[in-house]
Amino acid sequence: MHRPEWIDRGFNRVVDAVFAAWPQPVPTPAALRRCRLVSHRGEHDNAHIFENTLAAFDRALSLGVWGVEFDLRWTRDLHPVVHHDSHLERIFGSPLHIRDLTLAQLRTDFPLVPTLAEVIHRYGRKMHLMMEIKAEPYPDRGRQNKTLGELFAPLKAKADYHLLSLTPGMFDVIDFVAPDAFLLIGEIHLPTFSRLALARGFGGVCGHYLFASRRHLRRHQRAGQGVGTGYPASKNVLFREINRGVDWLFSNHAGTLQRICDDNAQDGRIHSLNIGNWT
Repeated sequence: MHRPEWIDRGFNRVVDAVFAAWPQPVPTPAALRRCRLVSHRGEHDNAHIFENTLAAFDRALSLGVWGVEFDLRWTRDLHPVVHHDSHLERIFGSPLHIRDLTLAQLRTDFPLVPTLAEVIHRYGRKMHLMMEIKAEPYPDRGRQNKTLGELFAPLKAKADYHLLSLTPGMFDVIDFVAPDAFLLIGEIHLPTFSRLALARGFGGVCGHYLFASRRHLRRHQRAGQGVGTGYPASKNVLFREINRGVDWLFSNHAGTLQRICDDNAQDGRIHSLNIGNWT
């Protein structure tokens, strides 16, 4: 059963508040420059700039963030679009489901929902693309994989993009790219998903930094895989993860954290984080 988002947000805030009070040494300038921050659904507040929209991704790009995470959904006529929920209620106030709308209907009534083609064309090779495969039916698997393969053809897997999923079985559905471009999202199942990623030769695993131990990091990195953690919202958590050698950092405040990295890499100053209303 999917947890309500407010539970995840509350958990992240409580954990980050605890870790934010734990002073961390400033990483070396080289480590700060190597930091690969990923803007989770783009830089959004869901009041003025909505998640998973071109405006949110434009903001991440303008702030110099290394990568952007977004979510894949399919319309009724099997066009790939970018939206987190299966329905449009939370963001746009409509109970309609994306799978029940044609692309033409979606474009007319919900023009802020971008197509995957728009996202790849606009941001490919400008930011690293982390696309989450949502757990939903694939009624024409061959056609859908062909569509994804054609859209991603100008990009190079792993170098330009990765595919993520909370549901390991979805990587049995996706076959247009090799398994080493897949990243499992472990959340509280990180130990189990870590073993699965290693056994199946995936590109790595992602999970909350609370559950990603140094043992997990070293095990995957020895196997040539990566580890991503989320969701830091403070300077001390940022520095902790950089010092631990995490490969990717997913954050709802990636733009602000990027500024902290840039400033400290230049002159060693320690800057505070003011997250304002960004969520």
